[in-house]
Amino acid sequence: MIKIAVCDDEIKIGADLERTLMEIFDALKIKNEVDVYFGAREFISHLENGARYDLIFLDIEFAKDEINGVDVGRFIRETHENNIVSIVFISWEKKYAMELFEIRPLNFLVKPLEHEKIEHTVKTFVKINGLISGDFYYKKGHTSFKVRLKDIVFLENNERKIILHLACGKKEEFYGSLKETYHEQLQTTDFLFIHASYVVNYDYVIAVKYSELTLTDGTVLSISPNRRNDVRTAYASILKRRRV
Repeated sequence: MIKIAVCDDEIKIGADLERTLMEIFDALKIKNEVDVYFGAREFISHLENGARYDLIFLDIEFAKDEINGVDVGRFIRETHENNIVSIVFISWEKKYAMELFEIRPLNFLVKPLEHEKIEHTVKTFVKINGLISGDFYYKKGHTSFKVRLKDIVFLENNERKIILHLACGKKEEFYGSLKETYHEQLQTTDFLFIHASYVVNYDYVIAVKYSELTLTDGTVLSISPNRRNDVRTAYASILKRRRV
């Protein structure tokens, strides 16, 4: 299920965009849910109360709010510390390009919105996230659990246990082999096997050096000497493939 938010104070644009997005995702046979907000503060309030989205279409100008879409984008990236959600800015003006750069948007669409450009943006989002979709399965005793792959930041080997570090801040532990788990469930996804103790989700990596990489929350993990070449090659391959 892809969760989408549309935040625009122009009711017709918000309603039209909601309908268009549902049609595009339905045609792609991707389950989706679209929430529409008509004010920046209303949207921020829902985020503060736990609302989470995979894709956000965010207007820049709000007539009745003293904050604008750029402020909301900064709140999402900096205050809310969400570096994963894809943000698409929309506006009647083309002048915001430099302000938006630091927020790392997926795209910037100029009104009136064109179906072809919305569809291209959606397909870009789907392509970027396509190989990281699905679930990760693990067992505790006789009970099976699953978690979305996109919610895993990294897996850590701790003696005979594997620790799942999740984007929400929680950790889950279960018995298993990190090497076997990687080859059985993660080898064909965008996870990097960087060390005998670590398998990392590419989406949470913000910097890669020769002997270490840094995650979005500031965590620094070592890359073992015998994996450095493979990690650099895999990282470059993912980066190249994801460019649309």
